Amino acid sequence: MSPTSNVTEIIFLGFSQDRNMQKIISVVFLLMYTGIVLGNGLIVVTIVASKGLTSPMYFFLSYLSFVEICYCSVTAPRFIVDSFIEKKVISLKGCIAQVFFLHFFGGTEIFLLTVMAYDRYVAICKPLHYVTIMNRRVCGLFVGAAWGGGLLHSAGQTFLIFQLPFCGSNIINHYFCDVHPLLKLASSDTFLIGLLIIANGGSISVISFAVLLASYVVILRSLRNKTSEGRRKALSTCASHVAVVGLFFIPCSFVYMRPCVTFPADKIVAVFYTVVTPLLNPIIYSFRNAEVKNAMQRLMVRKVIWEEK
Repeated sequence: MSPTSNVTEIIFLGFSQDRNMQKIISVVFLLMYTGIVLGNGLIVVTIVASKGLTSPMYFFLSYLSFVEICYCSVTAPRFIVDSFIEKKVISLKGCIAQVFFLHFFGGTEIFLLTVMAYDRYVAICKPLHYVTIMNRRVCGLFVGAAWGGGLLHSAGQTFLIFQLPFCGSNIINHYFCDVHPLLKLASSDTFLIGLLIIANGGSISVISFAVLLASYVVILRSLRNKTSEGRRKALSTCASHVAVVGLFFIPCSFVYMRPCVTFPADKIVAVFYTVVTPLLNPIIYSFRNAEVKNAMQRLMVRKVIWEEK
């Protein structure tokens, strides 16, 4: 941190100062976090263990589900524990680490969703060349690029925060550490750093959204030449992805693609992209996908047979 910083810990206000309300909220978070780990973990295990789910779409989905678990684990477990503690404190270094991992996994998820949109474009618009274009090596490179992009994005955000001096208040009106609440605590002019932070996050969001939009515009245009059954299957596959993209991008855009100011609603909006979207991801992909549902059923049958032996 800046050599002029004398703040060593950060205090969270959380959602409420009422102890009973805090416990109720923590129980809700615990149930949701358990659902996230079990649901996304089940998708990862199903795809890895099933020989029939070899399409690149499922390869990317397994990584997306794994990232969702990691992403939610950055904030939810600590919040659940803090709800039973009167003083919710995290060290300044721990706070910066939370910012790093939050943006690392969040950036990786954005890139993975973008790659998945491109995968759907190739599958629907170039079906005869799909296997050749989206071979295992290319898919591996895309996943590696998503992790690398998330790392660069996170390193940039964290580096900018490291330049700030913290000498005054150490209380943030949030339930986890993020760039905007920390900018508000800084004891210097944050206008330039704030612009750089917006440019970092905004450029990723704009570029990714442009790729997503272009992919689906081309897909929708290509569907005019397909049979009704082909259109139905393609739209069903794309609808799941569009739903996840919307649930993640819309609240993220509200928080990160605006001037660096904080609003009371930020905490509620943050719940959507840190908890609700990871919770709904396995529901959206498994309930709308017959292949995933059938693979899960076969996996459960194999487990029952194995236990009976």
